[in-house]
Amino acid sequence: MDLNGVLLLNKPRGMTSHDCVVKLRRILGTKQVGHTGTLDPDVDGVLPICVGSATKLVQFLTAETKEYIGEITIGFSTTTEDASGEIVDRKPITEPISQMDIGKAFISMLGPSIQTPPMYSAVKVHGKKLYEYARAGETVERPTREVIIYELEPLSNITYNNDCATFKFRICGSKGIFVRTVAVTIGEKLGYPAHMSDLTRIASGDFKLENCVTLEQVEAGEFQLLSTSEALTNFPSVQVDHWVEKLIRNGVKLRPEQIIPPMREGLFLTCNQAGTPLAIYEWCEAKEAYVSVRGLW
Repeated sequence: MDLNGVLLLNKPRGMTSHDCVVKLRRILGTKQVGHTGTLDPDVDGVLPICVGSATKLVQFLTAETKEYIGEITIGFSTTTEDASGEIVDRKPITEPISQMDIGKAFISMLGPSIQTPPMYSAVKVHGKKLYEYARAGETVERPTREVIIYELEPLSNITYNNDCATFKFRICGSKGIFVRTVAVTIGEKLGYPAHMSDLTRIASGDFKLENCVTLEQVEAGEFQLLSTSEALTNFPSVQVDHWVEKLIRNGVKLRPEQIIPPMREGLFLTCNQAGTPLAIYEWCEAKEAYVSVRGLW
């Protein structure tokens, strides 16, 4: 098997994304393995993995949108904003929460907002991950980020147990969103402390959970790698002639007339006459030319 391509992994719970990379290096017998975006240890689901020469694609496969199925437990919050943390606040549910109030809370959260990442997260501040500060008992100012919630909907009825309320939801949001923090915010809007008690990533861009394989399947040889072309289907592409192909392989700038049709907005893929991906280019207004962002050969 040609071990150059993208593996769609269904990451198991209890493993970090890096743990999965280490295991796949052993299974596949290559050091050229890299993941395209961190998933917390307690979260399972879609984790695209680049293998061999496809590791050049890592920066381009960090999808702008992610989709999750989650579960919110209302009644207490935790240090980590999920079920693995210690309880920091508790408020028993004394009367039923209406579906109408949940709907209003969800609607109010749609669109752009400013989010502060949890202390127990891999976001780096001064070269050190936030969870490292948290474990050392240190506090540090956390950087805020703008995130967008495109879709947010409840998926189940509310169940009550031990003075807590629980229900499932689906969320589609922008890159970098912390669903744990979304769960906490929903609880706040309903007047209660809350945390995310379960989470599965079901899509990362165009990559869907139903197309993923487990580590056990990989170990048994029951998997296929996506080619570079298949992995970059969301990129606009342009075929070039043999002369321009030589220029691309040398990483040189391309004149406007050498890319037809013109591709003046965003990244695009260049391919040779056989359809083989060559490099990712973009238009540079200052140079009035197309410049190479990454060679793929």
